[in-house]
Amino acid sequence: MNTYNTADRPDFVRQQYAFAAYVRDPGQNHCPNDIDERRMKIYCELFYNNVEGFMANTYPVLRSIMPDERWHAMIRDYFARHRSSTPLFPEMPREFLKYLEHERSLDSEDPPFMLELAHYEWVELALSILDEKIDHSNLSAECNVLTEIPVVSSLAWLLSYRFPVHKISAEFKPLTHDAMTTHLIVYRDKRDEIHFIEANPVTARLMQLMIDNESRNGHTLLTQIAAELDHSQPDTVINGGYEIMTDFMDRGILLGTRM
Repeated sequence: MNTYNTADRPDFVRQQYAFAAYVRDPGQNHCPNDIDERRMKIYCELFYNNVEGFMANTYPVLRSIMPDERWHAMIRDYFARHRSSTPLFPEMPREFLKYLEHERSLDSEDPPFMLELAHYEWVELALSILDEKIDHSNLSAECNVLTEIPVVSSLAWLLSYRFPVHKISAEFKPLTHDAMTTHLIVYRDKRDEIHFIEANPVTARLMQLMIDNESRNGHTLLTQIAAELDHSQPDTVINGGYEIMTDFMDRGILLGTRM
Protein backbone atom coordinates (compact mmCIF):
# COMPACT_ATOMS: atom_id res chain seq x y z
CA MET A 1 0.00 0.00 0.00
CA ASN A 2 1.07 3.59 -0.46
CA THR A 3 2.42 4.74 2.89
CA TYR A 4 3.65 8.14 1.75
CA ASN A 5 1.80 11.27 2.80
CA THR A 6 1.75 13.50 -0.28
CA ALA A 7 -1.03 15.92 0.71
CA ASP A 8 1.37 18.89 0.86
CA ARG A 9 3.18 18.02 -2.40
CA PRO A 10 2.58 19.58 -5.83
CA ASP A 11 0.04 17.91 -8.08
CA PHE A 12 2.61 16.34 -10.39
CA VAL A 13 4.43 14.77 -7.39
CA ARG A 14 1.20 13.33 -6.03
CA GLN A 15 0.51 11.94 -9.49
CA GLN A 16 3.92 10.30 -9.61
CA TYR A 17 3.42 8.69 -6.19
CA ALA A 18 -0.03 7.49 -7.19
CA PHE A 19 1.39 6.06 -10.40
CA ALA A 20 4.20 4.21 -8.57
CA ALA A 21 1.86 2.94 -5.85
CA TYR A 22 -0.53 1.48 -8.41
CA VAL A 23 2.28 -0.14 -10.40
CA ARG A 24 3.66 -1.72 -7.23
CA ASP A 25 0.36 -3.00 -5.90
CA PRO A 26 -2.71 -2.42 -8.09
CA GLY A 27 -4.79 -4.56 -5.75
CA GLN A 28 -4.36 -2.14 -2.86
CA ASN A 29 -4.16 1.22 -4.64
CA HIS A 30 -6.47 3.23 -6.87
CA CYS A 31 -5.67 3.89 -10.49
CA PRO A 32 -4.28 7.47 -10.81
CA ASN A 33 -6.71 10.10 -11.97
CA ASP A 34 -6.71 11.06 -15.63
CA ILE A 35 -4.85 7.89 -16.69
CA ASP A 36 -6.67 5.20 -18.59
CA GLU A 37 -6.87 2.06 -16.45
CA ARG A 38 -6.20 -0.18 -19.42
CA ARG A 39 -2.91 1.62 -20.04
CA MET A 40 -2.01 1.41 -16.36
CA LYS A 41 -2.50 -2.35 -16.42
CA ILE A 42 -0.03 -2.55 -19.30
CA TYR A 43 2.51 -0.58 -17.24
CA CYS A 44 1.89 -2.88 -14.28
CA GLU A 45 2.54 -5.96 -16.37
CA LEU A 46 5.67 -4.52 -17.96
CA PHE A 47 7.22 -3.48 -14.65
CA TYR A 48 6.34 -6.70 -12.86
CA ASN A 49 7.46 -8.98 -15.70
CA ASN A 50 10.78 -7.13 -15.87
CA VAL A 51 11.43 -7.59 -12.17
CA GLU A 52 10.16 -11.17 -12.06
CA GLY A 53 12.24 -12.19 -15.06
CA PHE A 54 15.40 -10.66 -13.61
CA MET A 55 14.85 -12.49 -10.31
CA ALA A 56 14.16 -15.79 -12.06
CA ASN A 57 17.42 -15.44 -14.01
CA THR A 58 19.43 -14.56 -10.91
CA TYR A 59 17.87 -17.25 -8.73
CA PRO A 60 17.23 -20.13 -11.18
CA VAL A 61 17.37 -22.92 -8.61
CA LEU A 62 15.08 -21.12 -6.18
CA ARG A 63 12.68 -20.49 -9.05
CA SER A 64 12.75 -24.14 -10.13
CA ILE A 65 11.83 -25.52 -6.70
CA MET A 66 8.93 -23.17 -6.03
CA PRO A 67 5.47 -23.72 -7.56
CA ASP A 68 4.41 -20.95 -9.93
CA GLU A 69 1.72 -19.61 -7.62
CA ARG A 70 4.03 -19.33 -4.61
CA TRP A 71 6.88 -17.85 -6.64
CA HIS A 72 4.74 -15.12 -8.14
CA ALA A 73 3.08 -14.37 -4.80
CA MET A 74 6.52 -13.89 -3.24
CA ILE A 75 7.81 -11.66 -6.05
CA ARG A 76 4.63 -9.57 -6.00
CA ASP A 77 4.95 -9.16 -2.24
CA TYR A 78 8.57 -8.06 -2.66
CA PHE A 79 7.61 -5.68 -5.48
CA ALA A 80 4.80 -4.14 -3.43
CA ARG A 81 6.53 -3.83 -0.06
CA HIS A 82 10.27 -3.42 -0.44
CA ARG A 83 11.78 0.07 -0.58
CA SER A 84 15.05 -0.19 -2.46
CA SER A 85 18.10 1.68 -1.20
CA THR A 86 19.68 1.94 -4.66
CA PRO A 87 18.49 2.80 -8.17
CA LEU A 88 21.06 0.49 -9.79
CA PHE A 89 19.40 -2.36 -11.65
CA PRO A 90 22.20 -4.94 -10.99
CA GLU A 91 21.72 -4.35 -7.25
CA MET A 92 18.10 -5.51 -7.41
CA PRO A 93 18.92 -9.13 -6.44
CA ARG A 94 20.71 -7.82 -3.33
CA GLU A 95 17.58 -5.87 -2.47
CA PHE A 96 15.59 -9.09 -2.82
CA LEU A 97 17.95 -10.75 -0.32
CA LYS A 98 17.26 -7.93 2.12
CA TYR A 99 13.56 -8.53 1.66
CA LEU A 100 13.93 -12.26 2.36
CA GLU A 101 16.05 -11.64 5.45
CA HIS A 102 14.25 -8.72 7.05
CA GLU A 103 10.79 -8.21 5.55
CA ARG A 104 9.26 -11.46 4.37
CA SER A 105 6.56 -12.72 6.71
CA LEU A 106 7.18 -16.18 8.15
CA ASP A 107 5.53 -18.81 5.97
CA SER A 108 5.61 -22.47 6.94
CA GLU A 109 5.60 -23.47 3.27
CA ASP A 110 8.81 -21.61 2.51
CA PRO A 111 11.77 -23.99 2.10
CA PRO A 112 13.91 -23.87 5.26
CA PHE A 113 16.98 -23.32 3.11
CA MET A 114 15.48 -20.49 1.05
CA LEU A 115 17.58 -17.63 2.41
CA GLU A 116 20.84 -19.56 2.23
CA LEU A 117 20.10 -20.79 -1.28
CA ALA A 118 19.23 -17.28 -2.42
CA HIS A 119 22.48 -15.95 -0.94
CA TYR A 120 24.46 -18.68 -2.67
CA GLU A 121 22.87 -17.88 -6.03
CA TRP A 122 23.30 -14.12 -5.54
CA VAL A 123 27.03 -14.48 -4.84
CA GLU A 124 27.80 -15.43 -8.43
CA LEU A 125 26.28 -12.20 -9.73
CA ALA A 126 27.77 -10.10 -6.93
CA LEU A 127 31.29 -11.32 -7.56
CA SER A 128 30.97 -11.08 -11.33
CA ILE A 129 30.08 -7.36 -11.21
CA LEU A 130 32.36 -6.42 -8.31
CA ASP A 131 34.51 -3.49 -9.37
CA GLU A 132 37.71 -4.31 -7.54
CA LYS A 133 41.20 -3.27 -8.56
CA ILE A 134 43.90 -5.78 -7.68
CA ASP A 135 47.19 -4.24 -6.52
CA HIS A 136 50.16 -6.50 -7.27
CA SER A 137 52.80 -3.91 -6.46
CA ASN A 138 53.50 -5.13 -2.92
CA LEU A 139 53.72 -8.82 -3.75
CA SER A 140 56.94 -10.77 -3.47
CA ALA A 141 58.69 -12.06 -6.59
CA GLU A 142 59.86 -15.18 -4.72
CA CYS A 143 56.36 -16.18 -3.69
CA ASN A 144 57.26 -18.75 -1.01
CA VAL A 145 53.94 -19.39 0.75
CA LEU A 146 55.61 -21.06 3.74
CA THR A 147 58.25 -18.45 4.57
CA GLU A 148 56.28 -15.39 3.45
CA ILE A 149 52.81 -13.99 4.14
CA PRO A 150 50.13 -15.40 1.78
CA VAL A 151 47.83 -12.75 0.29
CA VAL A 152 44.24 -13.72 -0.53
CA SER A 153 42.54 -12.10 -3.51
CA SER A 154 39.68 -9.76 -2.70
CA LEU A 155 37.86 -11.65 -5.47
CA ALA A 156 37.90 -14.86 -3.41
CA TRP A 157 35.25 -15.33 -0.72
CA LEU A 158 34.72 -18.01 1.90
CA LEU A 159 31.07 -18.97 2.37
CA SER A 160 29.57 -21.14 5.10
CA TYR A 161 26.04 -22.55 5.12
CA ARG A 162 23.95 -24.88 7.27
CA PHE A 163 22.47 -26.48 4.15
CA PRO A 164 24.38 -28.00 1.19
CA VAL A 165 23.15 -25.20 -1.05
CA HIS A 166 25.29 -26.22 -4.02
CA LYS A 167 23.45 -29.56 -4.21
CA ILE A 168 19.86 -28.28 -3.90
CA SER A 169 17.66 -28.86 -6.93
CA ALA A 170 14.10 -29.74 -7.85
CA GLU A 171 15.04 -33.34 -7.01
CA PHE A 172 16.90 -32.58 -3.76
CA LYS A 173 15.17 -30.30 -1.24
CA PRO A 174 16.42 -31.05 2.29
CA LEU A 175 13.98 -30.37 5.12
CA THR A 176 16.66 -30.17 7.82
CA HIS A 177 20.19 -28.85 7.73
CA ASP A 178 23.26 -31.06 7.95
CA ALA A 179 25.18 -31.61 11.15
CA MET A 180 28.30 -30.47 9.29
CA THR A 181 28.60 -26.93 7.97
CA THR A 182 28.96 -26.62 4.20
CA HIS A 183 32.01 -24.53 3.28
CA LEU A 184 32.42 -23.11 -0.21
CA ILE A 185 35.14 -20.94 -1.72
CA VAL A 186 33.97 -18.78 -4.62
CA TYR A 187 36.45 -16.83 -6.70
CA ARG A 188 36.80 -14.87 -9.93
CA ASP A 189 39.75 -15.87 -12.04
CA LYS A 190 41.90 -13.84 -14.42
CA ARG A 191 39.39 -14.40 -17.24
CA ASP A 192 36.61 -13.05 -14.99
CA GLU A 193 34.99 -16.47 -14.75
CA ILE A 194 33.33 -17.49 -11.47
CA HIS A 195 34.22 -20.78 -9.79
CA PHE A 196 32.98 -22.56 -6.68
CA ILE A 197 35.01 -25.05 -4.65
CA GLU A 198 33.63 -27.19 -1.84
CA ALA A 199 36.10 -27.04 1.05
CA ASN A 200 36.49 -29.39 4.00
CA PRO A 201 36.66 -27.85 7.51
CA VAL A 202 40.47 -27.80 7.55
CA THR A 203 40.74 -26.04 4.18
CA ALA A 204 38.04 -23.60 5.24
CA ARG A 205 39.94 -22.88 8.46
CA LEU A 206 43.13 -22.25 6.48
CA MET A 207 41.27 -19.93 4.13
CA GLN A 208 39.81 -17.94 7.02
CA LEU A 209 43.19 -17.65 8.73
CA MET A 210 44.75 -16.34 5.53
CA ILE A 211 41.92 -13.84 5.02
CA ASP A 212 42.34 -12.50 8.56
CA ASN A 213 46.14 -12.65 8.53
CA GLU A 214 48.35 -9.58 8.49
CA SER A 215 51.78 -10.69 9.60
CA ARG A 216 52.21 -14.48 9.88
CA ASN A 217 53.79 -16.64 7.20
CA GLY A 218 52.19 -19.77 5.78
CA HIS A 219 54.23 -22.14 7.94
CA THR A 220 53.03 -20.40 11.10
CA LEU A 221 49.39 -20.58 10.00
CA LEU A 222 49.66 -24.28 9.20
CA THR A 223 51.43 -24.95 12.49
CA GLN A 224 48.48 -23.30 14.27
CA ILE A 225 46.04 -25.55 12.41
CA ALA A 226 48.06 -28.64 13.33
CA ALA A 227 47.94 -27.57 16.98
CA GLU A 228 44.18 -26.94 16.80
CA LEU A 229 43.72 -30.43 15.37
CA ASP A 230 46.07 -31.87 18.00
CA HIS A 231 47.64 -33.78 15.13
CA SER A 232 50.33 -36.29 16.08
CA GLN A 233 52.31 -35.47 12.94
CA PRO A 234 52.31 -31.71 12.34
CA ASP A 235 54.46 -32.08 9.23
CA THR A 236 51.65 -33.99 7.54
CA VAL A 237 49.33 -31.02 8.07
CA ILE A 238 51.98 -28.57 6.90
CA ASN A 239 52.76 -30.55 3.75
CA GLY A 240 49.07 -30.94 2.93
CA GLY A 241 48.46 -27.28 3.60
CA TYR A 242 51.35 -26.34 1.35
CA GLU A 243 49.76 -28.28 -1.53
CA ILE A 244 46.45 -26.50 -0.94
CA MET A 245 48.11 -23.09 -0.90
CA THR A 246 50.03 -23.91 -4.09
CA ASP A 247 46.77 -24.92 -5.76
CA PHE A 248 45.16 -21.68 -4.53
CA MET A 249 48.04 -19.77 -6.08
CA ASP A 250 47.49 -21.46 -9.44
CA ARG A 251 43.76 -20.71 -9.32
CA GLY A 252 44.23 -17.05 -8.39
CA ILE A 253 42.65 -17.42 -4.95
CA LEU A 254 46.03 -16.39 -3.59
CA LEU A 255 47.54 -13.39 -5.35
CA GLY A 256 51.00 -14.17 -4.05
CA THR A 257 52.96 -13.37 -0.91
CA ARG A 258 54.58 -10.45 0.82
CA MET A 259 57.48 -10.24 3.24
